[in-house]
Amino acid sequence: MSVVGFDFGNDNSVVAVARQRGIDVVLNDESKRETPSIVCFGDKQRFIGTAGAASIMMNPKNSISQIKRLIGRQFSDPELQKDLKSFPFAVTEGPDGFPLIHARYLGEVKTFTPTQVLGMVLSNLKCIAEKNLNAAVVDCCIGIPAYFTDLQRRAVLDAATIAGLHPLRLIHETTATALAYGIYKTDLPENDQLNVAFVDIGDASMQVCIAGFKKGQLRILAHSYDRTLGGRDFDEVLFHHFAAKFKEEYKIDVFQNARACLRLRAACEKLKKVLSANPEAPLNIECLMDEKDVRGFIKRDEFEQICVPILERVKRPLEKALQDAKLTVDNVHMVEVVGSSSRIPAIIKILTEFFGKEPRRTMNASECVARGCALQCAILSPTFKVREFQVHESFPFSVALSWKGAAPDSQNGAADNQQSTIVFPKGNPIPSIKALTFYRSGTFTIDVQYADVSELQVPAKISTYTIGPFQSSSSERAKVKVKVRLNLHGIMSVESATLLEEEEVEVPVTKEPTKEATKMDPDEAPGDAAPPSSNEADVNMQDAKGTAEPSGVENGVPESGDKPTQMETETKVEAPKKKVKKTNIPVAELVYGGMPPADVQKAIEKEFEMALQDRVMEETKDRKNAVEAYVYDMRNKLCDKYQEFVTDPEREEFTTKLQEVEDWLYEDGEDETKGVYIAKLEELKKQGDPIEERYREYTDRGSVIDQLAYCINSYREAAMSSDPKFDHIDLAEKQKVLNECVEAEAWLREKRQQQDSLPKYATPVLLSADVRRKAEAVDRFCRPIMTKPKPAKPSSPETPATPPPQGSEQQPQGGDANAGANENTGAGNNEVPPASGEPMDTEKVEKALLPLESGTDDEKGFAPCPAAYCSLINSPGKCGRLIDALDLFNEMKKLGCKPDMYAYNALMSGMVRASMIKEAHSLQRTMEENGCFPDINSHNVILNGLGRTGSPNQIIKMFMKMKHSMTKPDAVSQNIVLGCLSHAVMLEEAAKLMKEMNSKGFEYDRITYSSILGAVGKVDEDHAATLL
Repeated sequence: MSVVGFDFGNDNSVVAVARQRGIDVVLNDESKRETPSIVCFGDKQRFIGTAGAASIMMNPKNSISQIKRLIGRQFSDPELQKDLKSFPFAVTEGPDGFPLIHARYLGEVKTFTPTQVLGMVLSNLKCIAEKNLNAAVVDCCIGIPAYFTDLQRRAVLDAATIAGLHPLRLIHETTATALAYGIYKTDLPENDQLNVAFVDIGDASMQVCIAGFKKGQLRILAHSYDRTLGGRDFDEVLFHHFAAKFKEEYKIDVFQNARACLRLRAACEKLKKVLSANPEAPLNIECLMDEKDVRGFIKRDEFEQICVPILERVKRPLEKALQDAKLTVDNVHMVEVVGSSSRIPAIIKILTEFFGKEPRRTMNASECVARGCALQCAILSPTFKVREFQVHESFPFSVALSWKGAAPDSQNGAADNQQSTIVFPKGNPIPSIKALTFYRSGTFTIDVQYADVSELQVPAKISTYTIGPFQSSSSERAKVKVKVRLNLHGIMSVESATLLEEEEVEVPVTKEPTKEATKMDPDEAPGDAAPPSSNEADVNMQDAKGTAEPSGVENGVPESGDKPTQMETETKVEAPKKKVKKTNIPVAELVYGGMPPADVQKAIEKEFEMALQDRVMEETKDRKNAVEAYVYDMRNKLCDKYQEFVTDPEREEFTTKLQEVEDWLYEDGEDETKGVYIAKLEELKKQGDPIEERYREYTDRGSVIDQLAYCINSYREAAMSSDPKFDHIDLAEKQKVLNECVEAEAWLREKRQQQDSLPKYATPVLLSADVRRKAEAVDRFCRPIMTKPKPAKPSSPETPATPPPQGSEQQPQGGDANAGANENTGAGNNEVPPASGEPMDTEKVEKALLPLESGTDDEKGFAPCPAAYCSLINSPGKCGRLIDALDLFNEMKKLGCKPDMYAYNALMSGMVRASMIKEAHSLQRTMEENGCFPDINSHNVILNGLGRTGSPNQIIKMFMKMKHSMTKPDAVSQNIVLGCLSHAVMLEEAAKLMKEMNSKGFEYDRITYSSILGAVGKVDEDHAATLL
């Protein structure tokens, strides 16, 4: 489930997403955090966002911007009429009295409603979020200005539906800012309320919100605004200033040229930003109009002087907010300034003078709304767990209900006069639900309207609800309960209507003969109260559910103290009782100016068609660019890296073909379909792919041949190895492995000879894919043989220990006998073997460790000797359980059993197997410090470890050190060094070492021959075959 927040601004939009690590602002295709709110219609497709901003100068009359000023407004709105004068695109009045936007799209002039255009903007923002999340985006939260009317809020919801979105909430922009501010605060007071004023000065409007913060909650105290005070108004002042100046100085009238107006407005916007940080700024525009370059200059003092009428309006929303919140300036503890136009020094100066404190800028002025929207979406989403934080929103308008007839709680037939009452006063919590009771005999209507339209400049009536038809069972007027809801979006609607009727039913009642029970008639219970007045407390969801009618069950049970002590006879009689019957009544809604559901569905289908057209055109551009890129890339490579892999006639023919395609792209192929470009690219690749294939085979062949050679050498060395771990494999099986390696090597030699005889421009006979398959075949054949597990040893029956003769002294187990065994250990071995002569598996090691861990040997009077510990240390090291080996080594020292040379060697061997070469070196130094001098086995263990790391320089250095020490290298040492030199293809050094071995009387064994053959084979295969 997606958790996304959208802040669609008048000039730019921002998208934020909630992730496990926090809130992130999403980057668009140009890696920018803000996306222009622009839709540009072209002859073949639409350009939305950054693409639309790039096209606006070339196509101003078909570029729709500032859609926030058009959405949900009637064409006759005075503010809209003022805005239309500065719009470069055409807007006319539609048949329903709302604006229609005219634009040329796909070669025809078409009309679009502002709701459709906003749907296009939201659809583009949705695509940006989906690319970032790699998931579909449906649920979201959208920020709207607090001054949006009911009709504008419904229009935003319709636009979201067109875009395929499902808003969980429309949240006021200043409320989203307050949420993003407060939810991360950890120092909020628990009792005293912290009052913070948020001043949001955007591109087209100014909004002020005063919020009260406590620990874990946020309460909106007041909203105020100026719908026509924003950054664009300061741009407009500069625009008119320089337009008049250029008309006088350069004799040009920019009002006669739409493109010149756009360029001058863009320059004035940049000039305003420069003046925010500098005391003066120049303005230079080349070829503004009539091929004339214009220049201008203005100081900040002059700019503030011509903006005085705008700056004087800044205080009004501030004063109104304090008045509605019933606070003074001293009660406001902090002031936060946000918005894209909040950086103007003159505005900051006014705010400082008004509040008596410097405004703070602790929030990102352009992204805080989107972040707050994403946080609100995360709070409402079940997929995210957010810190407990309650948001108590307030409604910025007063909404009333009106109807014809008597008051809702009047049961008499009053005159059919117009009645009204305010159900949701200004400042009412959002969401909220309230109930009213009417007495009617038939269908009736209820009108929803604004109680005060002086600040809204919109028609008072919002919607009309027709309740009925219904039929009462009695001749009297029926009691109808109507529930009205103010939902999370700030939209008021009639939720339901219920007909309440009383009917008598026979209910068995227990009658007491000694005392008459007091019975309460349901009719005497108080019914629904009159509609709440403007100063009454609000009714929330739980309160509304508690306003149900009495159920008719008697509760008049006498207390226990009034009951007689003796048993009384009770009788049951049938008594009449009244019961309330509830019947749902249909409710029909009529929204004035709203988009009918059928029109919304048509807009969805139209948006799908336009999005499909955009996608087809983008794919066509990609295919065209692919053809062009292939032409340029291939032409350069034919003269560079592909030069040796193509013949001269082939190169000339292909170059001519590339030039023809390039000329076609810029002439007849300028405007073709996607299929034509795909066919043209395939035609070029038929000639270019063989050349690329020859080059690719040449570059890849060496690495895959090395892989095959490594595979062959590895299995051959394993089959010829004298390592005990391969002793359980039959010689016949090893011979099969050797035969497979010889066969693969012969195949590779034959193919390489054939390939080396061919020129580079010829079709290769040795393909890298064939070499890979050969390596896989060798591995598939040899691996099961060489990795065959050792057979399990048969368990021998345990022989009971012979008791010692009486009078003889009992010898400790493992004493002199084991010591003698240590003395007789072969010097040629690198490790001390266990008693069995082979590594113990994990299960056997567990059983061997058991007596030492449980202490049974000590209880029997036996003390483990160094040889016993040496065998056990060696076994975990071979099983890869180095921690167990270290534990045994440390336990050996704790028990006073001093480790000998063989224990150290066993532990060093385990460290080498774990590639802990430095630690093994350190242990060898510790061994010398403790008076246990290393023998040839100790040095061979370290030498073997260096050989595993593949560092010839280090192994040669140690080998030379051994030669000049008392511990001279033996055949094992020289074989280890020879193997490392052979692997590094250091043939001269290996040859010297072999001569030295021969001079000292060392005989060559299988390891010696395998090492030198592996090295020679990498350089000269014929020589290696001769040696073999």
